[in-house]
Amino acid sequence: MKRLMYLAGIIAIGLNSCTTSAPMGQKVKEPFSGNRYESNDRYFRGVGKGESKDQNISENKADLQAKKELAQQLSTNIKAVTDQYLSETSVDQRSELNDKFESLVREVTNTSLADLRKMGQEQFLNNEGVYTTFIAYEIHKKDMFRFLKRQAKANAKLTELQRKQIEDILDEEIKKADAMGE
Repeated sequence: MKRLMYLAGIIAIGLNSCTTSAPMGQKVKEPFSGNRYESNDRYFRGVGKGESKDQNISENKADLQAKKELAQQLSTNIKAVTDQYLSETSVDQRSELNDKFESLVREVTNTSLADLRKMGQEQFLNNEGVYTTFIAYEIHKKDMFRFLKRQAKANAKLTELQRKQIEDILDEEIKKADAMGE
């Protein structure tokens, strides 16, 4: 009988050691994760998460983080497009045009993100009274590029040549977005 109890104890310890969790902990799937919420050829997308004991502050933090993510993507995308355009063309004063374009993008993202759509919002309240809010936004790329083009046309700080070059860059990006289809 003692042997049977001893054997059962060893088996129980062996089974328990096989089911231990990973050293980093358990993987958590947060709302708005996965391909549907990642940027692609047609959309810039951003997801934000905010935590606070105050519900409104939680929402504001998530909102700000999602919009910041979108603005960073837009800025990075525009910089890459501008660099590519400038390397493929014989534009005089490349750095000046690049600076003007970046300034235009900053002005747009500082004031408003054009055609911003909220994909969803979820809010949770844990046992300690802390709210966690998740927000997902998207912007259709071609609409954003069209908005940037309108802003460039209205920008009095640009010379006619700079305006034309920026419009050419944006027209190319609009064509790419149109090619992706609706």
